[in-house]
Amino acid sequence: MATVLDSIIDGVCEDLAERMQAVTWSELQDQALAAAPALEVYNTLRARDFSIISEVKRSSPSKGFLADIAQPEVLAAAYQAGGAQMISVLTEKRRFGGSLADLDAVRAEVTIPVLRKDFMVDAYQVLEARAHGADVILLIVAALTDGQMSEMYAQAHELGMSVLVEVHDDRELERAIDLDAELIGVNARNLKTLDVDLATCVNLIPKIPTDCIAVAESGISSLQDIALLANASADVALIGEALVTGGAPTETVREWTLEGAKVRTTAHDRTPVGHHKDGV
Repeated sequence: MATVLDSIIDGVCEDLAERMQAVTWSELQDQALAAAPALEVYNTLRARDFSIISEVKRSSPSKGFLADIAQPEVLAAAYQAGGAQMISVLTEKRRFGGSLADLDAVRAEVTIPVLRKDFMVDAYQVLEARAHGADVILLIVAALTDGQMSEMYAQAHELGMSVLVEVHDDRELERAIDLDAELIGVNARNLKTLDVDLATCVNLIPKIPTDCIAVAESGISSLQDIALLANASADVALIGEALVTGGAPTETVREWTLEGAKVRTTAHDRTPVGHHKDGV
């Protein structure tokens, strides 16, 4: 039985095929090489007690329309003014109303790292992300084989980008650790059913190696949620819906960052599990 994730990926593949017809790999490679170098992410996030990745998100499969966002760059600038450490830009168009044009607009406006948030299934999309100025890509473990993940992870690093590897359960977390992921996101939303449960983050984040950046994703809508996740030793929260619908993006980012930092300075850190990285 097809899941919501399966349906989304089917659409992504159809749209990708059209773009691949319009722009050849060689042309895209030239664009990627001409782009400004990707911004460093790991050390930037590690230097802070708590960070927020703020998302440009017009709609979602679970909630439908969220916000018009005629000028994504204006919203992104408001996020940066509030202290956001990264901007996530959804570029999937069918379910999320995004585009690569949004990525272009945001990259031209802000000076902090930008994440291309999409359902990556092909190496072409990784090159595409770099060509449009992304500093980070998302790889969703549930949507990829180990071989696909390894290939795109290595490709992103060769292009100077960072990779946020998203997991939903213990097995997926094991796969992310085996990949030697630097940034591991735990998504509270089940992409097969769209149900949200922050307990997923609370249970999995403490299992993420201490030398990884632990990112909590989805369903974060209050100061109390931030405190809960920071207490579970999340280093970062990725927030979209609450910011695009709340009416005060700059103030909310600032307030929630301060709350997360306050809790993280008193919360216990994650327990080392033998995973080691030499840095970026």
